[in-house]
Amino acid sequence: MTIDENKGAFISDCERIYREWHERAKARDTNGLLALYAQDAVLETPLVQALYGRQRTGVLRGHREIGPFFAEATHRPLNELVRWHRSGRWLTDRERLLAWEYPRTTPDGDQVDLVEVMEIADGLIRSHRVYCGWFGTALLTRSDAKLI
Repeated sequence: MTIDENKGAFISDCERIYREWHERAKARDTNGLLALYAQDAVLETPLVQALYGRQRTGVLRGHREIGPFFAEATHRPLNELVRWHRSGRWLTDRERLLAWEYPRTTPDGDQVDLVEVMEIADGLIRSHRVYCGWFGTALLTRSDAKLI
């Protein structure tokens, strides 16, 4: 638990990560994002293959692999279907598990649909898995797809 600087109230690490991950990702803050992850964290996402090519696995281990992925992703122009819209709803067991959705349908039109699932320990992300919905999957399977 940490203190929310805006409200002076205690919040769970899951709630803090929910807020900070989204804001740092939107700001394309590579160092800020990486600081949310444990040194030996695991990131699993199909975006690894979209960025590096189909021959590579979608699993990154530790800061040594996750950091360069974030650096490369934040320096590329965003796909017009990345809108960063969330409903504000998220799920947690209040201790370790955190999940939320970037739904396909937004007030501004469709976006890449993703679900983020994280395991949190000692205030840091230990495991992060990204799942695409049908719309994101369809974009990824196109040969010219560029999500990031």
